[in-house]
Amino acid sequence: MPIFDAAILFSKTEGILPAPETAHAIKAAIEKARKNDNKCIVFNFSGHGHFDLASYEGYMSGKLEDFEYPAELVKESIKRSSESLIFDVKEIFSAVLVL
Repeated sequence: MPIFDAAILFSKTEGILPAPETAHAIKAAIEKARKNDNKCIVFNFSGHGHFDLASYEGYMSGKLEDFEYPAELVKESIKRSSESLIFDVKEIFSAVLVL
């Protein structure tokens, strides 16, 4: 089930339009529910999709392109962000020691 299909199903069922990021959690919850043995399923609904109406329109009209971010750029971004995070933690720790 595509992400936007899960979001549209949720919107029709619950009356809330989820953000595309939230739709990933909804899709996972739906997939889990299909395999569920009457257990409670909890997921984080992190945001509405009111600012994403153009994306929904693009999806429903067939104009939204499925884009996969290149793996090399993902690795590079993770490396940069982890280096930045380590620097920030060291800086915060140093500031705490000064206090």
